Amino acid sequence: MRAVIQRVRSASVTVDGVVVGRIARGVVVLVGIGRGDGAADIAYVARKIRELRLFEDEGGRLNRSLTEVGGAALVVSQFTLYGDCRRGRRPSFDAAAPPQAARAVYEALVGALQDDGTHVATGMFQAMMDVSLVNDGPVTVLLDSRRQF
Repeated sequence: MRAVIQRVRSASVTVDGVVVGRIARGVVVLVGIGRGDGAADIAYVARKIRELRLFEDEGGRLNRSLTEVGGAALVVSQFTLYGDCRRGRRPSFDAAAPPQAARAVYEALVGALQDDGTHVATGMFQAMMDVSLVNDGPVTVLLDSRRQF
């Protein structure tokens, strides 16, 4: 599983002109599901989303987690994070999980975050979405549950 995590002041997802997810302070998580992703990947990424110290403390250091600041997560499925651009000009998405399997893992990730008390909003799986955000910092980090980067 791969994720791009951006600290935000606010964010929303719109599908066909209708806002389907919105948060105030927190993180936007663009998440790609790879072939073979399962429970261990979900647990790793959910823990990182909650516990990464991406928010400033009183001294201005990145020393506080999403949980500590009471922030929310806007989780958006994005299979293109598995785009392999090493050959040619068209990305290959062979490493991305097929939609049915990806949906189950995506929903499990959202559930894992909610089960631990994180306020979670989502996009709409397999929809064309407009994602709007006010980046805070900017602070952006990359995660890979298989630790490839």
